[in-house]
Amino acid sequence: MQQSKVIRTFLLIIFFFFLATLLALPKELPVKFMAAGRKFDFVLRRPQLTLPFFGQTIGGNLELKQGLDIQGGMQVVLRADMSKIDAASRADALKSAQEIIRRRVDMFGVSEPLVQTAQSGTEQRIIVELAGVSNPTQALNLIGTTALLDFRLQDSSPSAQATQSAAAFLSQFKPTGLTGKQLKRSSIQYDPKTGQPVVAMEFSPEATQAFAELTQQNTGRVLAIFLDGFPVSLPRISTPILDGRAIITGNFTLDQAKQLNIQLNAGALPVPIEVIEQHNIGASLGQSAVKQSLFAGAVGLACVVFFMVMYYGWKGVLASVSLVIYAVFTVAIYKLIGVTLTLPGIAGLLLTIGMAVDSNILIFERMKEELRVGQPFDRALELGFGRAWDSIKDANVTTIFTALVLINPLDLSFLNTSGLVRGFGITLLIGVLTSLFTGLVVTRTLMRLFLKGAAR
Repeated sequence: MQQSKVIRTFLLIIFFFFLATLLALPKELPVKFMAAGRKFDFVLRRPQLTLPFFGQTIGGNLELKQGLDIQGGMQVVLRADMSKIDAASRADALKSAQEIIRRRVDMFGVSEPLVQTAQSGTEQRIIVELAGVSNPTQALNLIGTTALLDFRLQDSSPSAQATQSAAAFLSQFKPTGLTGKQLKRSSIQYDPKTGQPVVAMEFSPEATQAFAELTQQNTGRVLAIFLDGFPVSLPRISTPILDGRAIITGNFTLDQAKQLNIQLNAGALPVPIEVIEQHNIGASLGQSAVKQSLFAGAVGLACVVFFMVMYYGWKGVLASVSLVIYAVFTVAIYKLIGVTLTLPGIAGLLLTIGMAVDSNILIFERMKEELRVGQPFDRALELGFGRAWDSIKDANVTTIFTALVLINPLDLSFLNTSGLVRGFGITLLIGVLTSLFTGLVVTRTLMRLFLKGAAR
């Protein structure tokens, strides 16, 4: 029964290894070789994989996402002028500015942009990293201006063309003169009848009368809210609003309400943005560093394999096979969850390659101790894995906590906010978790299956 369980586990490992290999392979792999005096030159193409996963579809032409320092692009550091913003509203204002810049970058079509906030002394800054940007001037003009929020009234009888064309659809909304400057603030509240989240708007005293007249004269019509020329909400005026306090309903989820609230505040609390630093990064430097890093990693991996095989014999061979499985699993996970690979991220990957055999060394040394006291090999194998677990657990839990501090998943202001450091932390965390699996499950299964009692 025990042997059949080991075989089932081994077959599952082989299945997932085959699947992970397909994911880890590049989209195209050129192959060149000589045979029988003839030169063969062709390209192997990876099949497109599409897998169902909890109602979602994952897969497609999966490729490793490259960060700014590898594929080139631009980094812009912006200073947010908070001199005209109340101290209590500055955090919301900065978050609003960050959100609108991220939205603009998404419209620009940049893949995997990084938009994060930082504080330098008393200054509030926004750091934008745009990988693969081909037109830095256009991108700079896009992100370096203040958000513009305005309210537009929909034509009472839009034409048929206006419902078919995006440009014509936008043209049916006419400016009312109300802008984000007249919007004092917005906030999330809850409908006392339904308990669902709603977004509340409060206009400044000087705009209250104008808003009252607008809603009185246009009850039943759509009063759209535009941000940077695009509609973010299309609420309908249900009743005249005379006190300058409006409620937007719409069966929002809490996340949807928060998103709309941020967008409204982006115009209600306009923050002047000033570009203080700009760096254009060429891809050639990054590619050169990648090649050097991969070469160093290959040399390090070869040294680890050589040491394991020479010192531990067949146990080292199986540990090295487990290390190869670890590497394939890791690359496949990067592609599946969309890890953006940076040079520090590659460093984290190379670091975990060495760490991946740590657990095997602890287990093998513990096995040696059991063999010295006369335990049979099969018994020493199980005791080695069991009694080495405490040391393995302590070492890896410490590394996991360190990786979480570097990643800063809660975006705490007193911890790291650098995208490059976070990239290192993400690859470190994935590597540690994957190495735990390969060290404790894969290596143990291989040893149970292929090493017999006479093996030393």
